[in-house]
Amino acid sequence: MDRLKQIESFVSVAARGSLTAAADTLDVSQPSMVRQLAALEEAVGVRLINRTTRRMALTDEGREYYERCKLVLAAVEDAESSLSARRAEPRGR
Repeated sequence: MDRLKQIESFVSVAARGSLTAAADTLDVSQPSMVRQLAALEEAVGVRLINRTTRRMALTDEGREYYERCKLVLAAVEDAESSLSARRAEPRGR
């Protein structure tokens, strides 16, 4: 599974406070969102979100990881925007 996609899913869940809302935002199924989150937690080796049937909350590690992941996603978006801007500028004579 794509780690960047997992991070994007995690950030969306953390920001919205809901797996369903995050899944709707990213246009994926809720079970897919659960799988991506579980795969990310397995890859990093810690629980990022405590989930119950009624609510979910970031763990201490999850809060720290969330802040760092937001920066990573912003950097990726900035890099892509920079490349897109280069293509849009006229070149040559």
